[in-house]
Amino acid sequence: MPSYVFITGGVVSSVGKGIAAASLGLLLEARGLRVAMLKMDPYINVDPGTMNPYEHGEVFVTDDGAETDLDLGHYQRFTHAKLSRKSNVTTGSVYNAVIQKERRGEYLGKTVQVIPHITDEIKTRIRMLTAEPEDDADVAIVEIGGTVGDIESQPFLEAIRQFNLEVKPTPCCFIHVTLLPYIEAAGELKTKPTQHSVRALRDIGIQPDVICCRTGHRSLGPDQRRKIAMFCNVTENAIIGAQDISPIYAIPLNLHAQGMDQTVLDVLRLDAPPADLNEWRELVERMQRPREEVRVAAVGKYVAHDDAYKSINEAFSHAGVANDCTVRLEWIDSEQFENGVSPEEVLKDFDGILIGPGFGKRGVEGKVRAVQYLRESRKPFLGICLGMQIACIEIARNLLGLNEANSTEFEPETPHPVISLLTEQKGVKDMGGTMRLGAYRCVLKPGTKAYEAYGLDMISERHRHRYEFNNAYRARFEKAGLMFSGVHPRKDHELVEIAELEGHPWFCASQFHPEFKSTPLKAQPLFREFVKAALAEKKSRGK
Repeated sequence: MPSYVFITGGVVSSVGKGIAAASLGLLLEARGLRVAMLKMDPYINVDPGTMNPYEHGEVFVTDDGAETDLDLGHYQRFTHAKLSRKSNVTTGSVYNAVIQKERRGEYLGKTVQVIPHITDEIKTRIRMLTAEPEDDADVAIVEIGGTVGDIESQPFLEAIRQFNLEVKPTPCCFIHVTLLPYIEAAGELKTKPTQHSVRALRDIGIQPDVICCRTGHRSLGPDQRRKIAMFCNVTENAIIGAQDISPIYAIPLNLHAQGMDQTVLDVLRLDAPPADLNEWRELVERMQRPREEVRVAAVGKYVAHDDAYKSINEAFSHAGVANDCTVRLEWIDSEQFENGVSPEEVLKDFDGILIGPGFGKRGVEGKVRAVQYLRESRKPFLGICLGMQIACIEIARNLLGLNEANSTEFEPETPHPVISLLTEQKGVKDMGGTMRLGAYRCVLKPGTKAYEAYGLDMISERHRHRYEFNNAYRARFEKAGLMFSGVHPRKDHELVEIAELEGHPWFCASQFHPEFKSTPLKAQPLFREFVKAALAEKKSRGK
């Protein structure tokens, strides 16, 4: 049975629980321990798959096709934990399971209540995280979404309170992440919100063992540390300052310097060798001292919310490290290209252009115009998911002469559906029912940019999309110079996974989402090679 660490949040939402959980996972792994990671979200959606990116940020997809919270992306980038649909639990999924059990008569006619039935289901999900032999871990880190005091989070907090009693004598460790606001008039960080938050947690029956204090760009002083320790009944060495640090990959080093991992191990009564963080330190140093810089334009429509494309942002950071450069990623609203603004006017000074993923018709024609500009100007191009489909639409219109070519997602009656649903997907009504989700194999064609990037005959990448390239048009595209360098083999027909434009310096687009598997120590190959091409483009312009 693993030891358990529960991470809660107080004062405000978005206080950094996910980064704290991921950082702790990294530190424990650096000490030779195996970790499992679980995020529990209090919203009633069964999963975030149908939520607007402005509402919740990106949807992170695991190999088994689960649509999960973006914090799982942090877990993957920081740790080696095996992530699956068991790694994300929502209020919606818990209630859905309980209601189905009630309908099947599993509760023997009893009144179904939050306690014990909902809390029992939550505890079951915690145990399921490490139930199988392949999921074996030394420490399971469970992050509880929301904020102490929220009505939505109460069943989860009650469940982990009960869980702590049930697993005794095995100890659990409770970490509470809070905000210390800086009051300009007083000229100091204030501890009172943290005191109130811990009091609310203790009223529920949970005494935190570690308090992680988010302090913005200011450091936690000894006076604040002593005050929090005294009023929150926590030892001073267990008060951890969580100062904002750039890059975020330096945060684990800051927490380790304050002894957070050792404090947790002491609470759990676990022995582990000293942390080996040499590789991670070298990574952070490379990030902080790049030799070069490139500018990349990311053309999309969710440009007002950084978390909407979180994994893409981080994948470019990783690709920058691999190329010893900083990637200045600037998000460009594609709708302006539909309203009289020239793509050349906006994009001419960039070293490379990304067309990213998305759903819906808004901004699509602007993306088509952006692809035409970058194709004709020979700027490096990376397309992801919808980005590949947009590239196919642009090439169909402007190289194949199919002026009304489109995707049936945007124009169901288009005479040239170069992008469309597969036959077996048509007629499915449930949102997500037509989605291709999770990891799929992709066979690479030797001699292509994709093959050179991966250095493999076959790869596996994650998907999240409905529409596919229409193979009825494949021969015409190939004749026009669009090479399909990666395909997913099927019994009935192949599915296009990667498209490249022959004769272009670097024009590569994937149907899958390569950003989901990128990590700081192992940059994703397509991102890495795209950034390398952007560097070459910059040098060719004498910049």
